[in-house]
Amino acid sequence: MKKILAVMPFTEEDKAYLSSLAPDCSFVYKRIPDVTEEDVQDVDIILGNVDTKLVAKAPKLRWLQTNSAGANQYCPEGILPKEAVLTNAKGAYDTSVSEWVVAAAFMLARKTDLYMRNQVERRWHDEGDVCSIEDSTTLVLGLGSIGADVARKMKALGSHVIGVAKHARTETPEYVDEFYTIDQLDSLLPRADYVAMILPGTDENKNLIDARRLKLMKPTAFLINAGRGNSVNSLDLNEALHAGTILGAALDVTEPEPLPADHPLWDAPRCIICPHIAGKFHLPKTFRTIVKITGENLQKFLAGDIASMKNQVNRNLGY
Repeated sequence: MKKILAVMPFTEEDKAYLSSLAPDCSFVYKRIPDVTEEDVQDVDIILGNVDTKLVAKAPKLRWLQTNSAGANQYCPEGILPKEAVLTNAKGAYDTSVSEWVVAAAFMLARKTDLYMRNQVERRWHDEGDVCSIEDSTTLVLGLGSIGADVARKMKALGSHVIGVAKHARTETPEYVDEFYTIDQLDSLLPRADYVAMILPGTDENKNLIDARRLKLMKPTAFLINAGRGNSVNSLDLNEALHAGTILGAALDVTEPEPLPADHPLWDAPRCIICPHIAGKFHLPKTFRTIVKITGENLQKFLAGDIASMKNQVNRNLGY
């Protein structure tokens, strides 16, 4: 009998659904903070983001399904057994994160961040000229499922969308007007009014946006990061905002995270900071999609149909 450790916030209805798919398996439901080394010693399947230190102590593990779109934390050698399958929740967060990016773009364009601050101060003050998403240029860094959804929404709002990904594609996706690879980034940054980052947390993306690249951007441009915090150098961004190198930024992710109370970014002008909430499970649709992905993959795994499992992660690439 296979043992399944499930740490996602499954409802009783979800549990019944999963049990119906795996009647011959033993389920152990726990909260992530309550998982112990003993729990993983004989586990065959993990559903949810168990701490990597504990996963590394699960010698029998054959499949881990994350509840996150990113799974790079499980990719380094020595965490998962070599024969284990790793799948993520790609596709579940598209609506939630892409809508946060668009909302942030509107807030920055219409100076809503300034008016909210004025409201707190009970100050009636006209902040002057604004800009528009329509007729703008949006540079989307990362064209996975979330990035593609950002591109679709910005294009629908009338922005000229330039998509950037790691690898070349034979055809330009229908949701972008132009497509380039990441090695062409320096020539693209000067064109963008909005730079929307939806990049995985791989080593090659660390500090991708630093002081040098911030200086390539328009002084009227906005930087929006909903990917991974370490892809933007926080101190360089702080200096750029204070110097007026770019006009503003919106961050759902930061480096470090959580952002310490004494970090200078909190006081940077035109910088919207959220505590990594663009995704999570705040939108009910998100978790319902994760349950669906998990159930379908559970059926396929138990049937031995590994090749058809959704969202398999290439551990060499990190996504």
